[in-house]
Amino acid sequence: MHRIASVGLTSLTCLTFLAAAVTAADSWPSFRGPAARGVADGSALPLQWNVEDGTNVRWSRELPGDGHSSPVVSGGRVYVVSAESDAETELVLGDEGGIGLAKDLRREFVWRLSALDAASGEVVWQREPYRGAPRANRHVKSSQANATPATDGKVVVAIFGSQGLVAWSRDGEELWRVDLGVLDPGLFGDPASHWGHASSPVIDGDRVFVQVDRHADSYVAAYDLSTGAPIWKVERQEKPVWATPTVHHGEGRSQLIVLGGDFDRGLDPATGEELWRFPRDLEVKTPTPFVAGDLVVLSGGYRGREVHAVRLDASGLVEGDELAWTSEAGGPYTSTPVAYRGRIYFARDTGVWNVLDLASGERLHRERIDGAYSASPIAADGRIYLPAEEGVVRVLSAEPPFEVLASNDMGAPCMASPAVAGQTLFLRCGTTLWAIAASAAG
Repeated sequence: MHRIASVGLTSLTCLTFLAAAVTAADSWPSFRGPAARGVADGSALPLQWNVEDGTNVRWSRELPGDGHSSPVVSGGRVYVVSAESDAETELVLGDEGGIGLAKDLRREFVWRLSALDAASGEVVWQREPYRGAPRANRHVKSSQANATPATDGKVVVAIFGSQGLVAWSRDGEELWRVDLGVLDPGLFGDPASHWGHASSPVIDGDRVFVQVDRHADSYVAAYDLSTGAPIWKVERQEKPVWATPTVHHGEGRSQLIVLGGDFDRGLDPATGEELWRFPRDLEVKTPTPFVAGDLVVLSGGYRGREVHAVRLDASGLVEGDELAWTSEAGGPYTSTPVAYRGRIYFARDTGVWNVLDLASGERLHRERIDGAYSASPIAADGRIYLPAEEGVVRVLSAEPPFEVLASNDMGAPCMASPAVAGQTLFLRCGTTLWAIAASAAG
């Protein structure tokens, strides 16, 4: 079932071409890449690779600890965050974890940011901003390094959960740090439930935006990228979410799009002033909102699995034609969908692969595939690359019949979303970062 408002021919044309206008580049600067779209056409990524014999593997690098955060790439460097414990990290896959909590508060951790050479995987520099016991616990399916760093090529910023927000220069000089307080989001109404922070920082011009959600006193804030000085802060008392904000610059106005437990919103990036709000009262929202053509696509939330498309020019309370469509096909739980060639692709955490029409929200395809999914898919050259929790990266066709073309075993759980830069696919599985490229020497 889906509900749709009228969509004109001009909008349909914009949706088809603008959604596919992201092409391969040497930079993947933040979570989901340029414009948070997860698209990298022109990358010439291989269909298959083998981590055992080195086929199409450029390099691999063991990381100092665990983490579900994604790598980012800029200026020939790969930046990745990790957290290393003095004991084996507890990780539960699939739906077996329930609402279980880890035992991290009793352990010593070292948080690190590593800068690697993108061509060779060699460590350029490594920094240890924090050492000690975590200030907040985590879900057994989470980690102490969930948030993906962000960079503009000159400055790299990273959120280390409750340990804080830190910025470095490209050469590894610490520029500033901000204490964000204890980030303890969890099951709403249960203050003892700490599932771990996941929302990643977003850089736009001279500002870095962060979304801080917790049991009480949540907020969205902008900081000066050079100094860490606060620019604005919008407080809110809503159920916590785990989604990363998205910045969009369009004709006439710019927006910082953020999810909330009660409302999803578009904010003015300059001031934090609310531009629009869409009522979506749900818990555990995790997928990142993103823009495709003239639509803002919203998804995620426990039990409420609808996918919505709000028009970019919406204002005030979204209602009527400002809501382009709602699909009741069953949206993703944690992973962010990808819009590509006029369609939306996503896997539910339980292994159900879905394809929706971007213009209408109509479901075009639904199929159960192997595996469980937390990481987000990326699209490149007519294919969708989808990491599964059990450690297999499936490659699916972006065209009918949308079948699985290849399955590549990584040998360790894949919880982090991929990055693509310089015709290389960067995959973090377990404690290893892999660089996959066509015809790469083993």
